[in-house]
Amino acid sequence: MLAHPTLELLHGLGLHGMAQGYKTLDGNPEAQALTHAEWLGIILEHEKTLREQKRFETRARAAHLRHPASVEDVDYRAHRGLDRALFLKLSGCDWIRSRRNLVITGPCGVGKSWLACALGQKACREDLSVLYYRVPRLFAALGLARGDGRYAKLLKQLARARLLILDDWGPEPLSAEQARDLLEIVEDRYDAGSVLITSQVPVDRWYEMIAIPTLADAVLDRLIHNAYRIALSGDSLRKHRPADQLA
Repeated sequence: MLAHPTLELLHGLGLHGMAQGYKTLDGNPEAQALTHAEWLGIILEHEKTLREQKRFETRARAAHLRHPASVEDVDYRAHRGLDRALFLKLSGCDWIRSRRNLVITGPCGVGKSWLACALGQKACREDLSVLYYRVPRLFAALGLARGDGRYAKLLKQLARARLLILDDWGPEPLSAEQARDLLEIVEDRYDAGSVLITSQVPVDRWYEMIAIPTLADAVLDRLIHNAYRIALSGDSLRKHRPADQLA
């Protein structure tokens, strides 16, 4: 008799997960044997699960990840030199909470972007804010923002994310303006948030890509000294599977 008004009250309070849990239990004859405390615990768990799912969906939408990847789907059998123990450790996201960086390098097609997006998706599930950009498009966006007065706002947006994924850096050298932009980004995030960079270019050639010695020293000092590194190798996985399965 009280089920209907109770459901209305729960929905009215925004407790939609509790309402769903209540409805499920109310329709289950075996639930009649549960104590009031057990009922409460179960419907609270429904509410917690629903809120976590909604937060994840919000985080994932805001991240704009390129691939629908997940760490559970990583293929460790592929011959590309992926250290399983290290990647599983990174999947825990403690490196993001500790504000460390991650660099993934390797030739085209070995799954760098996919792995980066898988870690980004896991960070969203851990309720950490994530922002993904392909580096060429980021520099283009910064150039446009500089012209229409949104430059400071965009830099602030980049600085706020707990994890900033900069995908596909190089191999072209940066212009002086792009090098300064990169320094602004890493300076804002230094000891405040994590950066994940993927590149076809080995780390020992990044100095050449930045080109301006003083800026290169400043950028690399902030990016590399506390970074985990994954150096992949091997043939392109695209020869064997679709682009959305480069795990």
